[in-house]
Amino acid sequence: MGAEREVRIGLVGCGRLAARGYMPALQRATGVRLAAVADVDRARAAALAAGVPLYDSARALVAAGGIDAVVVATPTRCHVADASAAADAALPALVEKPPGLDAAEAARLAALRPAPRIGFNRRFDPELVRLREDLASTAGVELLVEMRYRRRAWQPFDMRDDALLDLAPHLIDLTRWLTRGEIARVRTRTLTPLRAVFELELSEGRAFVHCAADRVFSERVEIRDGRRRLVARYRRGGLARAVLDRLKPWTESALVSTMARQLDAFGRWIRHGGDTALATAADGVAVMATIDAVRRSAAAAGWCRIEEPEATR
Repeated sequence: MGAEREVRIGLVGCGRLAARGYMPALQRATGVRLAAVADVDRARAAALAAGVPLYDSARALVAAGGIDAVVVATPTRCHVADASAAADAALPALVEKPPGLDAAEAARLAALRPAPRIGFNRRFDPELVRLREDLASTAGVELLVEMRYRRRAWQPFDMRDDALLDLAPHLIDLTRWLTRGEIARVRTRTLTPLRAVFELELSEGRAFVHCAADRVFSERVEIRDGRRRLVARYRRGGLARAVLDRLKPWTESALVSTMARQLDAFGRWIRHGGDTALATAADGVAVMATIDAVRRSAAAAGWCRIEEPEATR
């Protein structure tokens, strides 16, 4: 494939994330273009992506040819099967978070060849990129990372993930990526279908993670040094922002801009290889091993160490 050639993307899954994220992001991204879509609901797919070939499964899309890579945006329980269809055809894939239902499924993704990349799009927010660069010289940090939204406002077609599986993968990956460190153990404070609050012990420092699927949209990162002095802050959304958004015309969301940058990076990786900011399948395993530990900690009411799945040992 020549460096100047566009990467032809097959999009598997035409739900809310595709409609509000991937489709507008594909229009903005450079070096990639939508070449085909697949969804079990053909009418929904046809309405979303008129004029491109339409299939009812990832395997049918891959078998038809005419694509260079696959983006998997189906429900979490389908990720391993859909990514496997791409790998069986030797096609690179970008799998939306979370990579699977647990660490064992994430390890199955990591064992595929070619191994997919994982869609942790917050890595492509310019403000967070700058924050990471600034944090490189700060040791012994304490992080607060928070993500909230109202699930009913998103109106998902097929959402069975609890708040932990839905939101925490982004925040756990963000914690590892910002600090360039690993997570040793976790302690869960709250775990319900709509909320998750837990503490992470890092190789150097700690993080407090807050997730909620029943609150006004907001994202927050606060970083303190060893003396607990605030050294950096990142915010999006919140109640005031929600009120302002109702009073002005729609503008492109941060979701679309970060996903477009992620697709840019995906295209470059396919054309040229090498390191990019894209999360790897191994990153996905680390995130899901932490999710599993949060669930064990909730059951044990205490600290739990991170345990890698058997397939990665």
